[in-house]
Amino acid sequence: MISFRYHLVSIAAVFLALAVGIVLGSAGVSDRLLSAVSHQADDLAGQVQTLRAERDGLAAGQRASDEFARRVGPAAVRGLLRGSTVTLVTSGADPADRDAVLALLQQAGAAVGGEVALTPAVGDPARGDQLRALTAELLPTGAQLPAATDTGSLVGGLLGGIVLAPAGQQGVQPIAAQQADAVLAGLAAAGFVAPGQRPQPGNVVLVLTGGALQGVDAADAAAVTARLAAQLDLAGGGAVLAGRTGSADATGAVGVARAEPGIVERISTVDDVQTGAGQVSAVLALREQLDGRAGSYGTSATATGGAAPAA
Repeated sequence: MISFRYHLVSIAAVFLALAVGIVLGSAGVSDRLLSAVSHQADDLAGQVQTLRAERDGLAAGQRASDEFARRVGPAAVRGLLRGSTVTLVTSGADPADRDAVLALLQQAGAAVGGEVALTPAVGDPARGDQLRALTAELLPTGAQLPAATDTGSLVGGLLGGIVLAPAGQQGVQPIAAQQADAVLAGLAAAGFVAPGQRPQPGNVVLVLTGGALQGVDAADAAAVTARLAAQLDLAGGGAVLAGRTGSADATGAVGVARAEPGIVERISTVDDVQTGAGQVSAVLALREQLDGRAGSYGTSATATGGAAPAA
């Protein structure tokens, strides 16, 4: 006869066997999982190393390209703008880009008429009504604003006679120095331009900006700069709009300009002005504008060429 103690021992043995089996089984599964995870981690580490090497290689190539462009840039643009005056309008431009382009303009033989530095307030929709009213208030006697109602076109129309000499338009007279001073002083007092000396009117204007803008109103702010450049183009010998990488995006001034056929067919654009090649392209594009041509240059998909053609 089987005793109660035997039953207890049997049951305990069964549970012990099950426990041992579970432990052994789980250990096997764990080993397989650890092995799979380790193998996957090794694969990912290899991919990261490969991508890092590719990134480093691209960066090295970009540095070499920039160095080459900076070495040959002065020779490529030498004398191309001799006898011309270039006026600069900046809107969120990087000072290093500005200084590099100015140095090339000197190599090209251009006289730099001066600079008008726009503040972020120009692209602020919350101040749009104030800016519209101010453009009408500051408009010099005998000058006209465009029929458009957007702030970019209105500010471009107001500044056109200040930063650009009339390009042979019949009946168009340059704005008197005193009136030009009053316009810039009024814009500066309202916080739309940085205080500074009045520029000498140029034959062509370079509108220099940054990359893609951020925030809910970014696209609207970028459109202000793009349309300002387009309106300035109508006032003189032409306009070039140049920005950093990202400026050709939907929230960048270059991107907005290229998306509007009425603008991109008239002004020249550059989307990589932080590079040596982009800086050379900006100067070559100024020559292109004076010759009555336009193009889109840089590294983005909307560029028609990597660099502006030499004259």
